[in-house]
Amino acid sequence: MRAVIRSAVAAAAVLLVVPGVAAADPQSPEPSVSAPQTAEGSSRIVGTHAPAPQQETIVVYSAAMDRNIPLTVLRPRDTAKPAPVLYLLNGAGGGEDDASWAAKTDYTKFFADKHVNVVTPIGGAFSYYTDWQRDDPVLGRNKWQTFLTRELPPLLNRELGTTGANAVAGISMAGTSVLNLAIAAPELYRSVAAYSGCARTSDPLGQAYIRTVVEDRGGADVTNMWGPLDGPGWRANDPYFQADKLRGTKVYLTTGTGLPGEYDRLGTRLIQGDPLVLADQMLLGGAIEATVFTCTQQMGEALARARVDTTLIQRPTGTHSWGYWESDLHRTWPSIAADLQRR
Repeated sequence: MRAVIRSAVAAAAVLLVVPGVAAADPQSPEPSVSAPQTAEGSSRIVGTHAPAPQQETIVVYSAAMDRNIPLTVLRPRDTAKPAPVLYLLNGAGGGEDDASWAAKTDYTKFFADKHVNVVTPIGGAFSYYTDWQRDDPVLGRNKWQTFLTRELPPLLNRELGTTGANAVAGISMAGTSVLNLAIAAPELYRSVAAYSGCARTSDPLGQAYIRTVVEDRGGADVTNMWGPLDGPGWRANDPYFQADKLRGTKVYLTTGTGLPGEYDRLGTRLIQGDPLVLADQMLLGGAIEATVFTCTQQMGEALARARVDTTLIQRPTGTHSWGYWESDLHRTWPSIAADLQRR
């Protein structure tokens, strides 16, 4: 059974994740960056570039990972007035490919009139945006939890003049990551939104899903992430068993059932009349989302037992695809915006 699940999910991952090279917006010139002379020293902003109105590329040197991380930042129209921050994470490709918020959704237009800074790191493909126990021969050093929760926020608060209020949201792979980020930094985020993320990481189904991303697509050794499978590192990073640590943070979970829905049609924008793309999205994306539905239902039950303020959106249809995530972002944003404005 596990092999069947991994096979189905792996095939779908081919659709949803295309390997690429870490970069900022490929249509924009590269920002001028001065690389650190040594691996030592504190994290810092090393480059900025404004490719378009209300858009910035900010490059941050992460001391924990000893590398530069580009960020795509959507700015509010009125930058003189402090604004909160929404950290919006991409899926398994880390925004290094064309499966990204920028390429697949209207998020730039959607946030143009919203008073918020939307920050998306470019990088972290197949990493689960977590702190890996060991460096990996393929994926290198990954200390994304340290970067996102400790290194980055104070730098952006100063650079952007924020209100200090934050929320975090992510899709697919990052739908797991955002829950663990909020658990690791319980006072950092007002709210967390997981769109089609499989929160379970230590049960057979969840581990099959993660191995598909990290091993089959990323070519990495998954034991370098949280240690031996079924070991304590996996349970420690399973939001299902840490649900009580989300108390005080508003949680939004969304999922479809895997059955075809409104964005699984030939005429939809991202299908563009291609029957092969539609078939893959319905069959393979459907298989992934059916797995996600089970994970999300279980996580919702754990949050309810832990008395965590949770909004659970379970759509009767919908595959693992961008049309639904764009819709989920639109649907949850008014509530997230209210969380960020809360005194």
